[in-house]
Amino acid sequence: MHFDGSLFPLAEGFGINTNIFETNIINLSAVVAVVVSFVGKNLTSLLEDRKKTILGNLQEASQRAAEAQEKLNQAKTQFENAKTKAKQIREEGVLRATQEVNNCIAQHEERLSKLEEFKQETVQFYQQKAFKQAYIYVISRIMSRVKERLNKGLDATYHVVVNNFYVSRFTEYNP
Repeated sequence: MHFDGSLFPLAEGFGINTNIFETNIINLSAVVAVVVSFVGKNLTSLLEDRKKTILGNLQEASQRAAEAQEKLNQAKTQFENAKTKAKQIREEGVLRATQEVNNCIAQHEERLSKLEEFKQETVQFYQQKAFKQAYIYVISRIMSRVKERLNKGLDATYHVVVNNFYVSRFTEYNP
């Protein structure tokens, strides 16, 4: 076969292009195509990994927030329970203090009544003692006067009659 230049023109499509701008654009597009094809897959996988990490962190943060909210709710419940318990303790304390005050008052009143009773008994005892002393004094004075009168001018028979009269009156007397 014979090759003729008419069928295949030699180096018509290939050659040195002296236009730098066009050459730079072609080179740049080739480099960008290579970079996009190789780096794009790696960059996409890096972005996917970063996206998964961020989503994992967000889920972990939301889980921690839920746990913190649960702990806060538990703390609030415990606080309310503690407030209720403190209120009950305070009320019981007031009730016990009131009961103790009432018991002290009752004991004090009981002691006062016993003291009043003892005072009355003591006064009555000393009144009876004073009355007996006065009675003995009066009787002894009467007896001494009777003896004086009897000794001054009474004869023996009259003396016995008067003594019997006073002795019988004395025995009838009940203080």
